[in-house]
Amino acid sequence: MSRSTSARPDGRRAASDYLRELLLKPGSYRLAWEQYATRERQGTINQLAVAEVLARHLQSAPRTASDPTVTPHQLKDTVSRALTGRLLSRSALALFINGFGLSEHEAGRLWRLWNGAATIGVLTGTHTVPVSAEQEVDAAIGPRRHQTLSLHDHLWVGPEGRIDHSRTLHVIEAIASGVDRIPFLCDTNVLTLEVGQGCKELASQIRRIGDDVFATEILLSRTLDIGETLTLEYWLSYRYPPDDPSAREYRRLSMRQVTNLDMRVEFHPDWLPGQVWWAHWDGANSTVLEREAVTLDSQNSAHRYLRSLERTAAGFYWE
Repeated sequence: MSRSTSARPDGRRAASDYLRELLLKPGSYRLAWEQYATRERQGTINQLAVAEVLARHLQSAPRTASDPTVTPHQLKDTVSRALTGRLLSRSALALFINGFGLSEHEAGRLWRLWNGAATIGVLTGTHTVPVSAEQEVDAAIGPRRHQTLSLHDHLWVGPEGRIDHSRTLHVIEAIASGVDRIPFLCDTNVLTLEVGQGCKELASQIRRIGDDVFATEILLSRTLDIGETLTLEYWLSYRYPPDDPSAREYRRLSMRQVTNLDMRVEFHPDWLPGQVWWAHWDGANSTVLEREAVTLDSQNSAHRYLRSLERTAAGFYWE
């Protein structure tokens, strides 16, 4: 996996943003601190409850002689500084990773963010520009300078039945000279974007160009001339509230033509859906134009290939 040698000065702030979103995201990390929260407010983290989780971890796995007697109140300032981005030290980050038992890929992403990696973006942009049609998208991200030759989406659904993360292989062809970057759009349920093969890094600015849309740019590993191709690889992680119906669907919406679309959704063995459908939607809204029941294969996954997709939305949804 390729990595840029450049680093961002705001890396620790980005790591703090990602850590906060991981603790807010429905799942085992959130449940770990919620059990100690006496009062809950939607969209906020009870810092004393988080400190309780960390204190209990230190009591069971002490790092110093004083750790077995540490109290949640003694850790509250550490938690506050870490989650607000004021100060996230190396030792504090290690404590969060170990205390909450963060997965290997989430811990690795946190450390790369903390070290200032320019290949990862935490999508928390706030600059809003209205976007509702193809012309407005062009105005926001510029004229088209590449086309998609093939797109492979591999999506993983977690043990709660919600979309967790995905990996995409994207083959592009330059239709203009000097293509050194491509625009990237995603909805606000995406938490992080991390780039690898074929990518240099992410543009520093992540913009919110609509109520539900983020935009940034992926800088390419080399500049393309007309007709040259490049394979890009990138990963997305997601944040869905527990009752959000869009957490149980994955669709590709294409205003511009995408050829050779290959889509695979893999379900966690601890949560298998009662029914899966392959569907076409009426654009970005919720109207299903047609659907077809799908049977999972031996790897608990659903798969579909499309020769072409343009001005429509297609994908899977499940119950």
